[in-house]
Amino acid sequence: MQFNIDKTDQKARACTIKTQHSTIQTPVFMPVGTVGAVKSLDALDLETFLKPQIILGNTYHLHLRPHDSVVKEFGGLRGFTKFKKSFLTDSGGFQAFSLSDNVKIKEDGIAFRSHIDGSKLFFTPQKVLDIQYNLGSDIMMILDDLVALPATQKRINESIERTTRWAKESIEYHRENQKNGIGLGQNIFAIIQGGTDKAFREKSAKELCAMDFDGFAIGGLSVGEAPKDMYDTVEWTTQFMPEGKPRYLMGVGTPEDLVENVERGVDMFDCVMPTRNARNGTLFTSFGKVNIKASRYKFDESPIDSECGCMVCQNYSRAYLNHLFRAKEITYYRLATIHNLYYYLDLMKQMREAILENRFSEFKEEFYRKRQS
Repeated sequence: MQFNIDKTDQKARACTIKTQHSTIQTPVFMPVGTVGAVKSLDALDLETFLKPQIILGNTYHLHLRPHDSVVKEFGGLRGFTKFKKSFLTDSGGFQAFSLSDNVKIKEDGIAFRSHIDGSKLFFTPQKVLDIQYNLGSDIMMILDDLVALPATQKRINESIERTTRWAKESIEYHRENQKNGIGLGQNIFAIIQGGTDKAFREKSAKELCAMDFDGFAIGGLSVGEAPKDMYDTVEWTTQFMPEGKPRYLMGVGTPEDLVENVERGVDMFDCVMPTRNARNGTLFTSFGKVNIKASRYKFDESPIDSECGCMVCQNYSRAYLNHLFRAKEITYYRLATIHNLYYYLDLMKQMREAILENRFSEFKEEFYRKRQS
C-alpha cells in the first residue's frame, strides 16, 4: 500500500491510497457488500453508475456461505463478484457484537453459533486472517473485542487488553506469512477500542499504533452513544494515530457524521445506512432526508434531489419512486440504492475538493445551511 497526504485543511485530510487493485482518494465512503454484493446491485451497476474504488465484504458471512475456499477457487472476491477494484474485509468482531446471543468471547478467540444453521465456529486472530487470505481482500481487519455502550470500566479494560493481545498475534502471524509468500499484496489494519473513555482510548491507540500495521481503525463507536460523545472520542483518539497511515472510522454513519468526522481527521468510512435506508423508503438529499413513501410525492414530478447527478435523479421522478415503493416493485430497491450511494460518494468528493481548495469550514457551513432551509 502507498499512502500520501495530498492536502490538509486544519485537521481535515485529502489523501491518496494505492492498493494492488485501485487508487483510492480520500475522504472515502466504502459501500457495504457484506456477502459479496452491495444489496440490490451488481458489479456492473457499481462500475457504471457509482464507480467506487473500494467496497466491503465480511469475513464471518463469507466464511459461512459460500465459504472462503469457494471464493478462493474463483480467484478471490474480484474473480467471484466481478468487481475489479479493491475490497476491505471486516474480521467478524462486529458480528460478535451484533449476534451476541450466539457468541462467547474467550481469551484466545470468539466462539460463534452460525445464525444460519446453528453450527459451531471458532474465530482466532490467525483464523480470520486465513479466511481473508482466501478472500484476497486488499485490506484485512484484525479480530477485535467490540463492546456495546454503555459498558463497565472492567469490561472496557478487558476489551482493550484482549484487542491488543490479538493484534500482536495478528501482525506477527501476517508478517511471518508474508515471508513465506502469503498475503504479499494484502494490507492489515488494527482496530482501536476503549468506548468513550479518554484514558482507555489513549491506551488502546498507543499500544496498537506502536505495532507495524498498514493502517488503523477506530472501532466501537456508533453502538449506542450520543453523536457528540462519538465526535469527542474521535477527536481525542486521532491525535494518537500516526499521520502517515490511513485512519478508518468503522460503521459510521449519517451524512452529518461523515462531515463532522472528516473535520476531525478521519479518512475512511463505511456504513449500511445508505443502502438499508434506501430499502426502507428514506432517501438522502442535499437538503436532508426524503421519506419517499409519503403520499405527498404521488404527483411530484421533481427528481429526488435537484442537485444530484445520479442516473436516478437525471431520469426519474419522485412520483415514480413513490409508486415503485408502494407497489413493492423490486426495481425500487435498485434505483433507491443507486441514488443513496451516489449521494454519499459525491458528498465525499465535495469534501475532498473543499480540503484541496482550503475551504472546508465554508463547505461545512453550507452543508448545514441547506439542511436548515
